[in-house]
Amino acid sequence: MKIALIGAGNLATNLGRALVEAGHTVCQVYSRTLASAETLASKLGSRGVNSLAEVVSDAQLYIVALKDSALDEVLPVLLKGRSQALWVHTAGSVPMSVWPALGLKHYGVMYPMQTFSKAREVDFAEIPIFLEASGKMEMDILKSVATSMSHRVYEADSEQRRYLHLSAVFACNFANAMYTASARLLEEHGLSFEAMLPLIDETARKVHALHPVEAQTGPAVRYDRNVIDKHLAMLDGHPLYKELYELTSRMIYESREK
Repeated sequence: MKIALIGAGNLATNLGRALVEAGHTVCQVYSRTLASAETLASKLGSRGVNSLAEVVSDAQLYIVALKDSALDEVLPVLLKGRSQALWVHTAGSVPMSVWPALGLKHYGVMYPMQTFSKAREVDFAEIPIFLEASGKMEMDILKSVATSMSHRVYEADSEQRRYLHLSAVFACNFANAMYTASARLLEEHGLSFEAMLPLIDETARKVHALHPVEAQTGPAVRYDRNVIDKHLAMLDGHPLYKELYELTSRMIYESREK
């Protein structure tokens, strides 16, 4: 398909690569920053622009991969003269109803659920892509595009997608915040975070075979106050970590009990 990509951030960069590798034409990349648009466009054999007025009007599919806060400002301008095309956004927490409120007839959502960074290429074939569309024709088109990139394609409505996004924050963002805490504690005592990597890898592998509750180990599972209290005392210099340790330990124990 002939696709216009609205955005040049982490998600747009990885999605653009996957689209081109799947044989689609990304005819244009828009970003508020011309350098960002041109950098991504050069990788996709495309053209970068930073003016909404310059966005092409003849694309078959417009994929909006912008931060949520930019949608209200950008979409009404973008849709002028382009409302007959198929439009999708890629946000986990934005409902599909944003589109009909703007007078669109053909619209949907394409939500690739993964953590993305510009500098790190991912295997898009393994990324779950969740779709929602205004009708059968639109869904058929989105499925065709999505399955050309990934073999993990599912339908999910706006309410389900909200919970996917919320759950992803726990599984990814919060988990990474724990890695950050671990790294800082180690560095303060002359140790390398690299020592944690085999442990992190095995923890991730385990939940492929076990439910997370069954995979849980450590002092909190049995609520061993002897160990927990010693750890809490060691965190006196980190009151936020101390509070987090106590709350998380209680959560682990209570989850096990259920």
